[in-house]
Amino acid sequence: MSAKPLAPGARRFSTAPMMDWSDRHCRRFWRALTRHSLLYTEMVTTGALIHGDRQRFLAYNDEEHPLALQLGGSLPEELAQCARFAEELGYDEVNLNVGCPSDRVQNNMIGACLMAHPQLVRDCLAAMRDACDIDVTVKHRIGIDDQDSYEHLRDFVGVVQESGVTTFIVHARTAILAGLSPKENREIPPLRYALVHRLKLDFPQLEIILNGGLKTHEECEQQLQHLDGVMLGREAYHNPSVLMSADQRYFGSDHSSDTSIEGRKQAIRSLYPYIEQQLQQGAVLHHISRHMLGLFNGEKGARLFRRHLSEQAHKRTSGIEVMEEALALVSEPQPA
Repeated sequence: MSAKPLAPGARRFSTAPMMDWSDRHCRRFWRALTRHSLLYTEMVTTGALIHGDRQRFLAYNDEEHPLALQLGGSLPEELAQCARFAEELGYDEVNLNVGCPSDRVQNNMIGACLMAHPQLVRDCLAAMRDACDIDVTVKHRIGIDDQDSYEHLRDFVGVVQESGVTTFIVHARTAILAGLSPKENREIPPLRYALVHRLKLDFPQLEIILNGGLKTHEECEQQLQHLDGVMLGREAYHNPSVLMSADQRYFGSDHSSDTSIEGRKQAIRSLYPYIEQQLQQGAVLHHISRHMLGLFNGEKGARLFRRHLSEQAHKRTSGIEVMEEALALVSEPQPA
């Protein structure tokens, strides 16, 4: 169990919290591809943890470290209680969601709507910091609705930093709270990286992490010339092989991932003991394999791999043999 701050540079490269995607099975798969990248859970609301099945929501595998829990909430005392849960269970960081734009969370004063209440965000984060000894961080948008000028962003961060929080993860899009769906809010508002760069210049003492629209390591490395870290979301999910070179690129690791087709197959096979354990505990293969569908994108047989898992993995009787059948459909390119 870790109750000490993450090492400097630990957030240089991380994966984003994504509802319905970055669950424990997804994170365990990602950890087979990258040893050092910081992984974030899906957002979990304070109500779910305080009144629901806390063990189910917070369970994870020890191999997932370094691991951050993202919370959704707006009552300081409840967030403090949940931050203590995170520490007790060994999470390395607890993060407050101030970026989710969905109607459901807005109605509960969760997510991006909190950007209109910087003093409340400050008080929430201060309560979380007082309640635990692990790192407390915040993830937010560059603005909401018509409050999307740089001055609004600067003033928000200026107030929130009074909490003592020093790590701000910034999704470089405005959230349009009325009129756009969560999916549209991830795609339609333009990316404005320059505002995040300016934020770092005005708050050099803060750790500023960029999220939103990043797809390649070249794009990430360009942003790291201005900022302290980058966070990949949908690209890491849809093309997970991008994670396989993260350890060398961002953490100076001498661990070299084999990104060949055979290397990617071996990464999946390394998960077989975990998969078998989960199946014995009542999971269905689909719960795990659905996160792997993009691993062979662009390779010969990738479509057949995806189809086989999509058709077979949901069956209660499906096990490792279905994974092997799917892997056999992917082949190395033939030399010219």
